[in-house]
Amino acid sequence: MSDVAALELRDVHVTYRTREGPVPAVRGVDLSVFAGEVVGVAGESGCGKSTIVSTILRLFPASATVTGEVLLDGENVLTMRWGRMRAVRWGVASVVFQGALHSLNPIQRIGTQLVEPIFLHDKLATDNSAATKVRTLLEQVGLPARHADAYPHQLSGGQKQRVMIALALACDPQVLICDEPTTALDVMVQAQILELLIGIARERSMAMLLISHDLSVLGTSCDRVAVMYAGRIIEHGPARAVFDWPEHPYTRALSSAFPTIGDAASRYAPSGLPGDPPFPGDLPSGCPFHPRCPSALPVCPTVDVKLLPAGPGRTAACVLVDQSVPTR
Repeated sequence: MSDVAALELRDVHVTYRTREGPVPAVRGVDLSVFAGEVVGVAGESGCGKSTIVSTILRLFPASATVTGEVLLDGENVLTMRWGRMRAVRWGVASVVFQGALHSLNPIQRIGTQLVEPIFLHDKLATDNSAATKVRTLLEQVGLPARHADAYPHQLSGGQKQRVMIALALACDPQVLICDEPTTALDVMVQAQILELLIGIARERSMAMLLISHDLSVLGTSCDRVAVMYAGRIIEHGPARAVFDWPEHPYTRALSSAFPTIGDAASRYAPSGLPGDPPFPGDLPSGCPFHPRCPSALPVCPTVDVKLLPAGPGRTAACVLVDQSVPTR
């Protein structure tokens, strides 16, 4: 594994300007992904996952203020000139967005949409070479080459998501970012899409960032997992360890929210988490999770704990792992 991460976020903050005032969507995120590695990011809606995705390729709106560093192979995305930024998108890093129905052009054939990035990034491409590449891409994602002549409405949801993966792979990127790639798909198709994505990333030695709200999916698919809450990473470590032995109460709640196969009790009464994540513009004092935390202590509203060592290769932001904070 190279010493230089294919993707690295250093102290990234993203704040949106609104009429009601500044809204801090991401607050000091540090994360790295190396070539051939799959790293997952989990958390409920509103915790900052998709904001991270938009920041990596500078897709955030004009109302966003971003600080820190977003490095692709050591090069800071946030300071790139516009021409270099266009070359980096698709050529160095690409995104598989959630909701293929809204991402594909409904009035263009699949093949036409696939050749667009090829011609844009490969000035030596010809009609024949591009057509060959399209056939190869479709076959790699498990679709017949004849689907190049189809319109999006002629494909199923799973087939359209496979087209989105082919689009993301069209220019052989080093980094693949997947933002909830299986949303709205049935369980069987979800498993097929995830297996396909992980297999392609491993085969090509790509760095892959997989965003999901489903910790059980990430626990079985990724090398490492980062759990986000209120714009921060609150636990990070090897995927199976984080899923099987969570250190942070929020991670524990996410892990237990899914029924256990074969366990009737958990099927009919799965554990849940009351309430909703805090609004980013109105965060509670101390640990932002304490109003919902089943393990909250009297000290939690007064102490905002940063990530601390919580085992081999693991960190967690909780007073329960901070020996220096009195718990009474």
